[in-house]
Amino acid sequence: MAPTIPTEALRGLDIPRNPNAAIVSAAKRTLAEAGPRVLRAAGPTIVFRRASLALTSDAQRITVGVFCGYFLAIVILWYFPVRFVRALLKPFKLQAVAFHELGHAIACKLTCGRVHHITLDINEGGATQMSGGLGAVTYPAGYLGSSLVGSLMIFCGFDIVASKVASLVIGVLFLLLLWWGGEKRWIAPAIILFNTGLLVACWFIADSEALRFYVLFVGTLTATYSVWDIFDDCIRRDVEGSDSHQMARNARESGLCMCFCVSNGRVLGIIWWFISLGLIVAAIICGILAFPESESTQRTNSDNFIDATS
Repeated sequence: MAPTIPTEALRGLDIPRNPNAAIVSAAKRTLAEAGPRVLRAAGPTIVFRRASLALTSDAQRITVGVFCGYFLAIVILWYFPVRFVRALLKPFKLQAVAFHELGHAIACKLTCGRVHHITLDINEGGATQMSGGLGAVTYPAGYLGSSLVGSLMIFCGFDIVASKVASLVIGVLFLLLLWWGGEKRWIAPAIILFNTGLLVACWFIADSEALRFYVLFVGTLTATYSVWDIFDDCIRRDVEGSDSHQMARNARESGLCMCFCVSNGRVLGIIWWFISLGLIVAAIICGILAFPESESTQRTNSDNFIDATS
């Protein structure tokens, strides 16, 4: 007579009911045993590689060097004694102003307000006519919004594929600017036409690598313009019509917040100024950490993402 095994003992063995279950069970056991070993072996390497700010690739070194060169060139041209030379930056300054006003407009729409139109002036001024919305969000959204856009473009300037994505986002912002364009309508279309032409041209130059340097330049100028504008309008002079002054006045009149940091325009400007500087520094650090690939690898990746040369 064959020996019999009690049912309770069979249950304790946890025998799979079918072959698929047996395979899954074996795979789980293998992963459970091998997973910790792999993490222990590869974990420190991954952490240290991503935590290192060393410029390990040629693309990183070139990008950081070009960023520094852009910054110096922008500062020199900004204060150059010849007006014609200073005018070379005007189309890009107006684009930075457009990003500033779009920050107000988008924040207004996100807080259930209404945007009537955006006005851009040839003398690098701008205004957003809007009603409703949350002032605590719409007022700082101009300076901080343009700082964020500029910093993200600096970040994307470390990689060709990221620059392509950034150019598509810029295209969407241009459409919003065209939609909300109000008085002096020719300025907004002129800015859009000029900068879109440069964007499209850069897609076809050197396997779109030129696009990376264009995005980096526009990001550097936009972020620099925002930092300087905050310092000039909100800290050095505390202009009555500046965003920080209006936000402080709105806070005092509403009585919702009597905090000194919110009810004083110059203090608000200082806070925004440090935030803008922090965004630029964060963009550079994140760009170094996120894009360690070499130039040749970036070109290969770019060919697989909306290849304009094919």
